Amino acid sequence: MSCLATADICDTNISPLSSGDLRILHPVFQKYGQSQAFSGPIATVKVFEDNVLVKQLLETKGEGRVLVIDGRGSMRCALVGGKLVQLAQRMGWSGIVVNGCVRDVDEINLCQVGVRALGSHPLRPGKKGWGEKHVGVYVGGSFIGDGEWLYADNDVIQF
Repeated sequence: MSCLATADICDTNISPLSSGDLRILHPVFQKYGQSQAFSGPIATVKVFEDNVLVKQLLETKGEGRVLVIDGRGSMRCALVGGKLVQLAQRMGWSGIVVNGCVRDVDEINLCQVGVRALGSHPLRPGKKGWGEKHVGVYVGGSFIGDGEWLYADNDVIQF
């Protein structure tokens, strides 16, 4: 990744941090995938224990975007697995942030996509297609809008 480190972004943007124009997610996310640092415009999806809309978005051209999934923090099943991260890689997504769980961690860790999630869980999610795409979501203590820009590295996720 050829962008500034999140610490440097914070150091040079005190005023936007103070005003809330630059926000930092709570440091609760685990790191997965080969890309330890990634950035890009955000696409959002809000779901609950169902990943049909997640797959629909990842089937579109990523063009360096980051998918932010508001899974309402559920720890009862995974919203993203190895096959979806492989799909994201093929379609050109730079990263995925999951307010929930992933599965197939060994497969995910072979992919060149940055993935952050609250943890891992072996169970599959439902397949009913419930949720909303391209809406504001609340993840990691912050409201995130579709189209905002996200930066993630080994320190933090900020936007």
